[in-house]
Amino acid sequence: MHTEPFEARLNDLVHPDHVHQDVYTDPEIFELEMDRIFGRAWVYVGHESQVPNAGDYWTTLIGRDPVLMVRDKSGAVNVLHNRCPHKGAKVVSEGCGNAGPLFRCPYHAWTFKLDGSLLGVPHRSWYEGTGFDPKGESFSMSSVARVASHRGFVFASLSREGPDLKTFLGGAISTLDNFADRAPEGKVQVAGGVQRVWQENNWKLFLENMNDTAHAPATHESSWAAAKQTAQSRFGGKSPFQLHIIEGNGEPNAFWESLDFRCYDYGHSYFDAIFNAPGDRISLEYRQQLDAAYGKERAGEILKLNRHNTVFYPSCSPHVGFQQMRVIRPISVGRTMIEFFTFRLMGTNDEFFQRTISYTNIVNSPSSLVMVDDVDLYRRCQEGMHSDGGKWISHHRNYGRDIKGDHEIIGKGVTELPMRNQFRAWREYMQAPGGGDGRAATAAE
Repeated sequence: MHTEPFEARLNDLVHPDHVHQDVYTDPEIFELEMDRIFGRAWVYVGHESQVPNAGDYWTTLIGRDPVLMVRDKSGAVNVLHNRCPHKGAKVVSEGCGNAGPLFRCPYHAWTFKLDGSLLGVPHRSWYEGTGFDPKGESFSMSSVARVASHRGFVFASLSREGPDLKTFLGGAISTLDNFADRAPEGKVQVAGGVQRVWQENNWKLFLENMNDTAHAPATHESSWAAAKQTAQSRFGGKSPFQLHIIEGNGEPNAFWESLDFRCYDYGHSYFDAIFNAPGDRISLEYRQQLDAAYGKERAGEILKLNRHNTVFYPSCSPHVGFQQMRVIRPISVGRTMIEFFTFRLMGTNDEFFQRTISYTNIVNSPSSLVMVDDVDLYRRCQEGMHSDGGKWISHHRNYGRDIKGDHEIIGKGVTELPMRNQFRAWREYMQAPGGGDGRAATAAE
């Protein structure tokens, strides 16, 4: 039982090289995260290609607030609270669809324009002489406080205060630019629906693992060892694509140590690619398409910027090389839903897209040979943190060896710098209202 004031206890949970396990297990802390982190930060909502036509909508969550992204008749993309102002009912059910020219609440048939403003209520005469004001904001579907997009990637914030989206994304914004630039037409499209994985762990464990290179050889040994053995016995060591993307997790320590990490304000980070598509016919045809679209010099620059996982804290992690987006949806202190979206690079052929689908199914899907290892370890961490075997979680790896850049902190590939960077942002967000906005000073450790 904790006796000290809650705000004072928050200040002692996060240290530069270790954190208290309560940040993963305490329901009260989780509730505060939903308010002070997901209620303040820019959170990834979706991609504009998910709502191509007027009336198209996509439902999702910001923290635990149900929202919907919708394209209106003018072509603008809005993000609205999925809530009828009458009785609070969700106006549309979960998923996606087309609302037509208006939204209609299924409970009492109030209708709303695609920008959320009230269109009409049945039996208007019943409201005459009351305080009902059809032009009042409180009788419309509320817009989320702020909405902005970059290269078609839509983010929203529940807070009217804080940095604009470009400032928030900071040095990591180049990942989204590169994502779109890799398409010969300069834009991408969500394709193939969404896959969901329910995880029995705190949401922060997933984000930390996205930039944890030290776990791969151990956690995924069963799959990469089998892939290497199969490649040798059946293909003479020349791995086809499906094996190539598995066995990359089995690289020696020297390989992992050579990778660069870049960390930024607000908890964002990325690191170098750990494997690339083999130089086969499909890859050659793609390079020819890129050369034709941009010229050889520019195409080379685009492909040279090659990253594995980028973390946009606290809500998503794009993988540019194989066109994936993983989105974090916290459900409770010990339960998280992860959504996986696959993108088509516009201007590429279907064979190239099928390679992207293969990567999704083999590495990220619920039936993946790789993801299952991570999900099991996340659960083990969550369960182990409830024991009396200790109270602190170590983030000591390569502590004190990171280098301060102009607007970033740089570390080598076995460092736990990204975890420390995420918790610097966490601590800033979790300050009392009126305190931090998630910006962690980029100072060398």
